Amino acid sequence: MPKLSDWTLYHRAVRDVRGEELLPLNSLQQIYPDVYEREAAKYVGREQLRSAPVEALGCGWGDVLFFSPVHPKALLDVVRASGREVPPLRFWAINAAALEASAAYVLQVRPWPNGVYTPYQLKDFLPYDAETLQVVSQPSQTTLSRLQALPPEAPLLLWSDVPHVLYRGTLCLGVVSEEWC
Repeated sequence: MPKLSDWTLYHRAVRDVRGEELLPLNSLQQIYPDVYEREAAKYVGREQLRSAPVEALGCGWGDVLFFSPVHPKALLDVVRASGREVPPLRFWAINAAALEASAAYVLQVRPWPNGVYTPYQLKDFLPYDAETLQVVSQPSQTTLSRLQALPPEAPLLLWSDVPHVLYRGTLCLGVVSEEWC
């Protein structure tokens, strides 16, 4: 039977990390406002998402950390094979057991019909356990096809249709290892 410790999660490494913990966006606003401004800029055109509720965890989108159960190399290899030049990118690898399971869920990300945000519902959240991670740790054919067809001028959004692990808490940076992909 698989255990959480059998799985690895990934997070894009922060450029100029401060402190000893990875913090959710809303915490950054109070502690490191300049870092908050930079990170909040990722939501340009998707501002409504920053205030979206995460009902499964009883908080908002900006109150959680986001991780991918899919290794970024699997995604970047497809992008690079399609001819797009992408320099090596730095990621943090985290053993899945480092997260308190009761404070995490796996979100089945779904497309926004016609680019319009539709709030997530409780049914979109899966349990954070080894069985779920086993199911969502490989990229879907839809994701691979989208990345293969990504125009060179389009933003490199690796995770837009990849399941996310949402974690209500902070993460001690002492438990991360660095990987370049």
